[in-house]
Amino acid sequence: MRSLSSTLLAAQKQATRIPYVRVEAKNKIAGVVRLDWARLYSDSEADYFHALTIPDDGSVIRVRITPPADSRKLYRQRVADPGPSSDFSQWTYCNQYDAVIVTATSLGAEVSIFWIKGDRGVYQLKSTDYGATWGSAELIDYCPTTAIYGITAAYKPNGDIALFFADQATLYVKKYVSGEWQNKAAWDKTTGDLSGVATVYNSDWNLFITGKDQNGNFKLWSLVYGDGGEVSPGSWSSLKEFASAPSDGNFEYHRAFMDKPDVYRCFFIERFTGTEAYNRPFRSYSSAKFIDNLWHEPVPFELSSEYGMAIAHHGDYCWLSTPCGVWRAKLAEESIDLTADVLSLRQELSESQGRLIVELRNDDGQYASPGEGELSVLDTGCQLEVSPGYATPEGNEVSSGQAFWVNGYEHISAGGKSSLILYAADGWGLIENWRARHQFRWNKEADEMNVKQIVEFILARAGLKLEVKSQSSVITNYYPDFAIHADNRGGILIKKLLSFVPDVVFIEGNEVYVVNPQPADNSAYSYGSAHPIFEGRYRKGAWELNRVQVEGYDPVKGEPVIADSFSWTQIAKVYDRLSQQEDRNIDTIEKAQERGEAYLRQAEIESARGAIKIPVNCGQQLYDVIDITDNRAGLSGEKRRVLGLSLIYNPRRGEYEEKLSLGEV
Repeated sequence: MRSLSSTLLAAQKQATRIPYVRVEAKNKIAGVVRLDWARLYSDSEADYFHALTIPDDGSVIRVRITPPADSRKLYRQRVADPGPSSDFSQWTYCNQYDAVIVTATSLGAEVSIFWIKGDRGVYQLKSTDYGATWGSAELIDYCPTTAIYGITAAYKPNGDIALFFADQATLYVKKYVSGEWQNKAAWDKTTGDLSGVATVYNSDWNLFITGKDQNGNFKLWSLVYGDGGEVSPGSWSSLKEFASAPSDGNFEYHRAFMDKPDVYRCFFIERFTGTEAYNRPFRSYSSAKFIDNLWHEPVPFELSSEYGMAIAHHGDYCWLSTPCGVWRAKLAEESIDLTADVLSLRQELSESQGRLIVELRNDDGQYASPGEGELSVLDTGCQLEVSPGYATPEGNEVSSGQAFWVNGYEHISAGGKSSLILYAADGWGLIENWRARHQFRWNKEADEMNVKQIVEFILARAGLKLEVKSQSSVITNYYPDFAIHADNRGGILIKKLLSFVPDVVFIEGNEVYVVNPQPADNSAYSYGSAHPIFEGRYRKGAWELNRVQVEGYDPVKGEPVIADSFSWTQIAKVYDRLSQQEDRNIDTIEKAQERGEAYLRQAEIESARGAIKIPVNCGQQLYDVIDITDNRAGLSGEKRRVLGLSLIYNPRRGEYEEKLSLGEV
């Protein structure tokens, strides 16, 4: 149950209550600001290697290399006060040519441009006044070859720099420490040729990489070069995949760029070489710890480009750049308070679905044009945050945390009245709408990811985080041979994974919470005495199944593994109701018994059904254990588990009530 203030807790138990429900629309998806990009510049510069950085004064520094036909000349640009009316067409030649690849980075007033020339030289050009003036080019090293298709650099807050460049299949790092350049060092990974690398410093140097594995399959990877944050200094984390394309297919990945304006945001190029070939930018983000490799499903960007889109940020804006284009998007959270115009609200939460319907008054035409002007935030896809509450001696108080996303809206005009109805779904809608674009497989030959980690991976693709209220040992110790195939739906995959464990999940806001329901769980709230019950229905029945036979396979002994789980009390009443389950991932008797017990536990929870109608409890959550005292039904402190929740708010009818669907503890 969500924590409530003492005054709000007291208010919801009063005989006379004054409802208050806050509803806000925000420019977010799963808690992350949706960046709405506007193109500020479009011209004819050739698409080739380029970079972008923004020092502390907010000036935009762009660099580019011309194609080989123009001698691969190096140009730079500084726009001091960038905006929609700025001139992004003026470039300054750096008197450098035969440049192979380039990157740029900045810290405070210092800006550095790094490039590699056809003579294998690695060069730095530095400014100490926000890019207004520049020193002379400095040779800092040589690379083994000129087959360099990825380069990136980032400052550490103390002024140190790490420069990374990918020479064929080897990633090198060259560090600038305490005013001195160190010898370059190669990573300890084995791959095929690399085609892009980007980095952001955040306690470590976090890297986003495109390239091939040893078998020629195209990959997107994350990697951490340690500086004492998550990884020890000078060490490399494991190389973690978050997208893959087979070597014999038509898809490739190239040109990595990354920044962290609010969360980690990356861009890369997906190249399709079949009929209707294309080079298209894709973008993704991660709001988790970088080392966890939890990324939203990549989304295409409306552009054709072979060399990608550089990303940087300053203040309230995030910027994108190609040689021939500049884009800008607001980073700030924007919201509209809809509370005063809510005519009615209905919220329904269940074990695998959450829906919301909100009706807003539109008598003055204030909601005639969603998505436009002052209503730009209120549009399909926006986040609706619903916070139930009451008027208290401290003012209007609410319990926040619930979020939904608008799937559509409807204008109604009748009888001289007008209203706007918003239809929204919670995180289950995001999960159901996610379909796998690629194939993934874990634990085929060795333990890689347990059930919890695979669930977390899928949820991240839909933009959701996984949190733990309680969990079983099975969900963290079971490593099934599990595959995701292209076009598999998120909801089906989550349901399948949860069938392996006794744990359940519920969604609230941008988080998915794991719960391991136990018969001994304590009650979180009491109904029937201080908090009244308007109506109650309480049903107990036989378990749908009371015997589970699980069959697995022991690959060492080469024989089946079979275990039965029983509810003898139920069998004595209704004879056995058998469920037979087969899973070759199960290779021990213990695992087979755990699976059987999980199925029996679910049958027990579902055997006692019922519902109570109550004044709204602002903090009630799914899977909470509650106790009920209803003398008319012979219940005194009887424990039940909340399996569903519906809330109705209709001020015109004086309705503000909640219905809780119940199951056994």
